[in-house]
Amino acid sequence: MHIEPGVVHGAKMVFAYGTAAAAAGYSLKLIADDLKERAATSFVARSIAATLGVFIFFEVLPHFPVGISEVHFILGTTLLLILGAAPAAVGLAAGLAIQGLLFAPSDVPMYFVNLTTLLVPLFGIHALAKRALPQNVAYVDLGYADVLKLSAAYQGGVIAWVAFWAFYGQGFGAENMAAVGSFGMAYMLVVLVEPVFDLAVLAGAKSLKGLKDSGLVTSRLYHAA
Repeated sequence: MHIEPGVVHGAKMVFAYGTAAAAAGYSLKLIADDLKERAATSFVARSIAATLGVFIFFEVLPHFPVGISEVHFILGTTLLLILGAAPAAVGLAAGLAIQGLLFAPSDVPMYFVNLTTLLVPLFGIHALAKRALPQNVAYVDLGYADVLKLSAAYQGGVIAWVAFWAFYGQGFGAENMAAVGSFGMAYMLVVLVEPVFDLAVLAGAKSLKGLKDSGLVTSRLYHAA
């Protein structure tokens, strides 16, 4: 999902600063909501876990360049289901920053572009979870179809933002359109794989009853809404 340096540049970066600032503002709202329900220590622990998870997802799991960007297993749905929206947002932002600062300094100028690409789809599936998932069922009891809804929405959002940045920055030339198309097609494979991973993680969490009241996971993991 990385937008490479130079795809968006100059005065066009102002829009990226604005979208990233809006995403940061909404993240603060999610954090405030989380702190009303859970202790600060719980939020910090889950945020650290999310950051470590994102770092592993980006640097350890397979990733490869396709078209305009790179295909990663971001696993944003996993972070949301296990840790909650606010820690997931913190983890995505912090993990992306650590990756750029320590391993890919050339990506740092595109931090705000990539931040928007990761966070806005997360906010979308956070809202979708409240409307499209059964509210009388804990996350550990969700089925493949339920998890697929979130995964498809998140990955679709990532693809849409990557396409937007590519067309916004480089126009609608045939080469750019082909690059965006190949990236989108490759990323749809992730939609099929990620729900399987999510279900495996949820099954593992279901067997670890000790996590239920630990504060290390979101309360929705073991409780209905």
